[in-house]
Amino acid sequence: MTAVAYGIVIAAVLLAVGVVIWDRRRTKQTMERLNAMVDRALAGNFTEDSYDESLLSALEAKLARYLAASAVTAGKVQGEKDRIKSLISDIAHQIRTPLSNVQLYAQLLAEQDLPAESRPCVAALEAQAEKLQTLIEALVKTSRLESGIVTLHPVSGLLNPMLESALEQLRPKAAAKGIALDLTPTAARAVFDPKWTEEAVVNLLDNAVKYTPEGGRVTASAAEYQFFTCVRVSDTGPGISEEEQPMVFQRFYRGPAHQTEEGVGIGLYLTRRIAEGQGGYVKVRSRQGEGSEFSLYLPKN
Repeated sequence: MTAVAYGIVIAAVLLAVGVVIWDRRRTKQTMERLNAMVDRALAGNFTEDSYDESLLSALEAKLARYLAASAVTAGKVQGEKDRIKSLISDIAHQIRTPLSNVQLYAQLLAEQDLPAESRPCVAALEAQAEKLQTLIEALVKTSRLESGIVTLHPVSGLLNPMLESALEQLRPKAAAKGIALDLTPTAARAVFDPKWTEEAVVNLLDNAVKYTPEGGRVTASAAEYQFFTCVRVSDTGPGISEEEQPMVFQRFYRGPAHQTEEGVGIGLYLTRRIAEGQGGYVKVRSRQGEGSEFSLYLPKN
């Protein structure tokens, strides 16, 4: 092969290497531009500031339009959440004030020297006012969870302190009915939001105490499995029929046999929402005449 041919081959190789290097460099630059574009969009200050006729530039332009539309949508969603949050707060405030007055005047009436036939009416007024307050608080909590206003913040931790705190809230109510309220000490851990998970456990305990007859027993415990940790609340109440069990976690559901009991039928629904909000779930196992066991499953990791 002549020197000229060698020169042509070497030139061709160098040209090919140069083209590859140039192409890779241009691709890298484009990817860096796309990456910077996404970073600016995530920071909330994206603007498209360069244009050319290449295919990758067209992709940049489309991505720019998508990110701009996403930013507008995110802003609208956040604005809607803010309006819902404000509305819920306003409603709660406007209702709580007159409700507090109703409760105050009901208490003042109860302290008066009333005729015997009037006292049941005052007692009913106090009971209904308390039921209304419970309903309002439950609805506010549920609305905040459903609208995404409240965000759960699960962290890894021991369950026993949270369970002890939950039981302490129900001890006066259990003692008034002569119900034994026990906690099996546990070293179990889970990933959970302490405040909202305690709310869920309190709902389960309150439900158990409510439907367990005088002299019964309610027990809380926890056990670890491969992927989940289970918090159990068992009682010696009347149990739940198999037909009713799929419905007990629905909003406002009240069993036909318990329409006269206190409560508004939202506690178990709220418990389910709290469980699902942190990657868990809740279930019930029961047989009529043999009590019930509610299980709250929380992720371990």
